[in-house]
Amino acid sequence: MTEPRDDSITFLGTGGARIMVALQILASGGMWMSLSGKNVLVDPGPGCIVQVNKRKLRAETLDAIILSHRHLDHSGDVNVMIEAMTGGGFRGKGKFYAPSDAFGPEPVIYSYVKKFLNEVVVLKEGGKYELDGLKFETPLQHHHPVETYGIVFHADGRTIAYITDTRYFDKLIDVYKGADLLIINVVLTEPRPTVDHLTLDEAKKIIAGIKPKAAILTHFGMNVWKAHPWEVAADMTERTGIRVIAARDGMVFHLADLDEVKT
Repeated sequence: MTEPRDDSITFLGTGGARIMVALQILASGGMWMSLSGKNVLVDPGPGCIVQVNKRKLRAETLDAIILSHRHLDHSGDVNVMIEAMTGGGFRGKGKFYAPSDAFGPEPVIYSYVKKFLNEVVVLKEGGKYELDGLKFETPLQHHHPVETYGIVFHADGRTIAYITDTRYFDKLIDVYKGADLLIINVVLTEPRPTVDHLTLDEAKKIIAGIKPKAAILTHFGMNVWKAHPWEVAADMTERTGIRVIAARDGMVFHLADLDEVKT
């Protein structure tokens, strides 16, 4: 009898935006997803390699690296993680997915590192992808200064939606509705006209609209951190009736826990 897979998501960093990354009050390593028998690294920001080793994960077991967009807090450790995934380039393997402008005049990966990969895939709005059985899609381009996509993973009958950096717009709720687990980046406590990031109130509105089995807040800006995101998450849980969790550096969320959430 085949043992069930322990699909999980490890948060290698929960800090977002420039000041948090510079000070490393919270780490900025992105997420390690073990889904459908595949290991995928999403948005490896500065310090990702440190967090991977600290959490005793093995970079050489990665099958792919995905960037939602090219900003430094999401892509800073892309080159070192490709090298680590490929054994310093001596074992060519793995895929790298990123929006088209990540390969433009200021590419996020060095030309010599790019050669270590089996395949480079350009993400696009409405794109559908498959990684040896793990299916995911980029249904919607977000409102952000660079080309940016949220990601929806389909793993063993569960749907995991990742709403990365964006300004709020109503279509976010429509497109990501149906997710069993919602991971959402929240940088701001209050709206700022010139900053294309979600606020806490906007995150709550999105969670209430999508109605996932559970939602995880992450990618905290300085003011969100000062507001104690664990307290914010508890308040959101009470107000929405949906389990809302504030991610912590190193936190591991097991997807099997979704089966125990009452909806």
